[in-house]
Amino acid sequence: MGGLHIGVDIGGTKVLAAEVGPDGTIARTARRTTPGRRVEVALVEDALTEAVEEVADGRPVDAVGLAAAGFVDAEGERVMFAPHLPWRGDPTRSRLEERWGTRVVLDNDANCAARAETAYGAARGARDVLVVTLGTGIGGAVVLGGRVHRGRNGMAGEFGHMQVLPDGAPCECGGLGCWEQYSSGNALVRFARTRIGRAPTVLEEMCAGDPARVTGPMVTAAAEQDDVVALQAFESVGDWLGVGLANLVAAFDPEVVVVGGGVSAAGDLLLDPARSGLVRSLVGARHRALPPVLAARFGPRAGVVGAADLARSVVASAPRT
Repeated sequence: MGGLHIGVDIGGTKVLAAEVGPDGTIARTARRTTPGRRVEVALVEDALTEAVEEVADGRPVDAVGLAAAGFVDAEGERVMFAPHLPWRGDPTRSRLEERWGTRVVLDNDANCAARAETAYGAARGARDVLVVTLGTGIGGAVVLGGRVHRGRNGMAGEFGHMQVLPDGAPCECGGLGCWEQYSSGNALVRFARTRIGRAPTVLEEMCAGDPARVTGPMVTAAAEQDDVVALQAFESVGDWLGVGLANLVAAFDPEVVVVGGGVSAAGDLLLDPARSGLVRSLVGARHRALPPVLAARFGPRAGVVGAADLARSVVASAPRT
């Protein structure tokens, strides 16, 4: 179907908007910084609007798909809760539809990533898939029989807030010991920061000895240069990823596991320890066919591709009259 369809991925640190073609190709993008979770909702929606308008560049938009890093209700109308964003039961879809004057659809970011990866990406052709996205936190999606399983409340796949350590590290969601506190972009950076200053390293040079300046991309770049601290950070985050994946594989027995989100850009630096952790932690691992653990084809852009695809399908099935 022709026309302009835009996907928007709203994470804890950035907004990414993209024009996406019917084959999943990305033609034009725009980025904004996410204002944070302790600001007015209007500031977040202003950032979304700026990114959408930059991508549209004055052209009429057929529909916009929103991939939100939060709990989206079963009707796809509201972001009920977002640990890293200020939405709390807000009528996000209808408010932005009125503001933008075009069709808007809404889903969880990992559900959108799963849509992209099963339609065009690493899980194409698979019927039962687990998708885990590592960014600021952890998102997840379950595909059963070729369809995203959203659950009664629309909130299936919120794996990041499974408790893996009772009385563990405090989480932005208000809980303790959540999985994403040990395996996520935030966890990667936190691990590296605590080790700056112990010995001269490439990473210490990059941040000029200031732990507060360490970022996720910086840790990845240092790891690619065999920096000891950066490699240890990926070993820790990857191992915890494997531990969580073992629980999910035991529960769902998928054909394939796809790992996306910003941290997945590190590739095997992350996935090799995750694969090892999965084998070590999964009961009966030697007596079953293990699912491959694959990097998302679209990496951190899977959310925008899936959101745009969702928007396109909604317009195609129920066009305006």
